[in-house]
Amino acid sequence: MSKSRFRSRALVPVAAAASLSLLLTACGGGDDADSAAKTTKGKVTLEFWSWTEGIEARTKVWNAAHPETQIKFVNAAGDTAYQKLRAAVNAGTAPCLSKMDGMNLANFAADGLLTDITKVAARYENAYTTAAWNAVSPGGTTFGIPMGSSPLFTAYRADLFQKYGIEAPKTWDDLIAAGRKVRQQDKNVKIFNMAGEDPSTLVDLSWESGAQWYKVDGDHWVVDFTSPEALKAGDIVQQLVDDDLASNASYADPGVFKTWDLGRTIAMTTSTWQLPIYDTNFPKSQGKWQLADSPVFDTAQPRTSSNFDTTGVLKGCKYPDRAAEFAAWLSSDKGSLTALTDPASKSGLFPAVKDVSPYVDKIIPTGMFNGKSDSAQVITTAASRVGEQWQYGPDYAAMYSEMQKQWGKVMKKELTVKDMLTSLQKWTLDDLESKGIKAVAAG
Repeated sequence: MSKSRFRSRALVPVAAAASLSLLLTACGGGDDADSAAKTTKGKVTLEFWSWTEGIEARTKVWNAAHPETQIKFVNAAGDTAYQKLRAAVNAGTAPCLSKMDGMNLANFAADGLLTDITKVAARYENAYTTAAWNAVSPGGTTFGIPMGSSPLFTAYRADLFQKYGIEAPKTWDDLIAAGRKVRQQDKNVKIFNMAGEDPSTLVDLSWESGAQWYKVDGDHWVVDFTSPEALKAGDIVQQLVDDDLASNASYADPGVFKTWDLGRTIAMTTSTWQLPIYDTNFPKSQGKWQLADSPVFDTAQPRTSSNFDTTGVLKGCKYPDRAAEFAAWLSSDKGSLTALTDPASKSGLFPAVKDVSPYVDKIIPTGMFNGKSDSAQVITTAASRVGEQWQYGPDYAAMYSEMQKQWGKVMKKELTVKDMLTSLQKWTLDDLESKGIKAVAAG
């Protein structure tokens, strides 16, 4: 389950960005890349919106050590945070910095609501994984700094896997085979869960298969929901549906935890931020769980997936160099990360930096797992395996909403995954065309 789960989920055509302005939007609106590269002199104050626990405390630490660059923290928590942020940009009252996920960063960039910080951010790139930097650089232009990641791995009921005579699946085909074996013994027990409102399983598998729903080619986007890799991912989802191998517990249901705690569903893909949630909400199965690598499609080239949190630099920010400096400190400084990855901070943050090893051990709830596998190694491996080919396109957020509408029909066996992917291909091309964004189908 991805980070969307367990919750009620335009540029001025200067020389360096001439082609990107066509990639992201048909009309201008973003800030000039040259002005964004200027070095700021003197004392400045930057407003920063976030809704992550523990962040405000880190801004106070920064302010004490950096009198020339003061951060004004605003708690922007709420379901309408992104709408408020859009309104603020359009009104000319936006903060310099704001938390946003990778999907919304791409969307804001496409709508001309962010500042191109490619030049001032370049010095920080080496601290982060390639996949994380991709998330802040839709189309190749950088609009923010990575904040956190959530690489996928597997959690499974070791006691019930032993009971049913199955092992932790190394591939997705293994998971299907294990699900069938369990179903032969008890048709009421499922190997996996896929909620009717949440298509992130398909996103995760597509990412892991090597699919590229969106990619840049010269001055345009290539849209490809029906590549062999995408269809391979879709086939695994289709088998889970057709063979009734997955439960359908809704992540909006407060009782969703029971399907795993009571052993009705015995495995899941999961990530770091969810571990303390399980520790609190799985009272009956404490000590019966084990971690393993996420199933892969190709054992010779193992990939997993991840969501990314970012710190975006908004349109109108007068001090992009200082904004990038603070954002990079927040998410790569060892002291900052040590504090934010401490469960006591309640941030749920897992770093997007290349070396996560200093931050892994303390996030593992020892009472939850049986200790027969190296949980820290599983998490470290997952962080290193996130597929680098995945790119959020300029209308990804809108596409995801359309996919949610069709996903429920897939779960009810009213629509095949292949037909949904074919439909999304056409929908996305039509949507980009309507926005004046140059895109073609993969040929």
